[in-house]
Amino acid sequence: MNYLVTGGAGFIGSNLVNRLVTEGNHVTIIDDLSMGKKCNIRETDKVKFFEGSVMDKNLLSSIIKAETFDYIFHLAAVASVADSIERPLETHKVNYDSVLYLLNLCKKYQPGLKRFIFSSSSAVYGDIDLPFKSESTPVKPLSQYAVDKYAGERTVLNFYNLYGVPTSAVRFFNVYGPNQNPSSPYSGVVSILTDKFQKLRDGEKTYFTLFGDGKQTRDFIFVDDVLNALNSIAISSKSLGEVYNVGTGTVTSLNQIIKILSGIYSIELPIVQKSVRKGDIRQSVASKEKLTSLGFDATYTVNEGLNKLVRSFHERK
Repeated sequence: MNYLVTGGAGFIGSNLVNRLVTEGNHVTIIDDLSMGKKCNIRETDKVKFFEGSVMDKNLLSSIIKAETFDYIFHLAAVASVADSIERPLETHKVNYDSVLYLLNLCKKYQPGLKRFIFSSSSAVYGDIDLPFKSESTPVKPLSQYAVDKYAGERTVLNFYNLYGVPTSAVRFFNVYGPNQNPSSPYSGVVSILTDKFQKLRDGEKTYFTLFGDGKQTRDFIFVDDVLNALNSIAISSKSLGEVYNVGTGTVTSLNQIIKILSGIYSIELPIVQKSVRKGDIRQSVASKEKLTSLGFDATYTVNEGLNKLVRSFHERK
């Protein structure tokens, strides 16, 4: 199969690309390397890499016109709530305008496309006071990032309903795993924490800044499970024109993550506590029934996923 992965050198993108080429597929990547790294991608002649932005209409147009793709995964984004609050116009161009432009190109030049999958986010739910968020839960986006993600997914699904472009959207919950860049301002909390623990274990003085009391809950899902979920959605006819939560349905607090990592590393990380940030969400856990109906089930517990992540650091040395 022939795949296009935008943001393919980033965290989820590189893990997806590496799996696809291992399975014998050909992958074209578009990535401006603002968050991703080329070294995340395995060296193989099955990968074509284009260093550039998804805001570059000439680049997108030339690639879509020149290639015939079976699947497109649009993962490129400014993945920061805080950044979208500080720079709403700039992040809107990446997180929404590129989606609309790419979809329109697909409508014109990719008649044989099997699936276009757009990466949305659990941030669209906002701080809805429900223990679990289902795809039918009313949304309440609290940041420009969340607004753009919701607008993007609705546009993606409308392109199926209006034009027949085979699309699906996924709402990622808290994904963690190898290749997540801890030095990026867009990093997830697990990559930041593991980086701090690694430094502390290596004798460096460091600490973790905890915004709030640590009792905020999330649905942490290991990246290997995310890739399985993406495959389930991409190949199912039931998922056409639909949006899916990608999570485990398991409630985990930030304090629990810190405790598990303390046990794995056998050290205590110094914590500096600060006030809750604007736009931060108190509870965010997925209802997984819709995704489960496609035959998917997560294989990693948080404990197992964190242990595998820490082992991957040693394997790379």
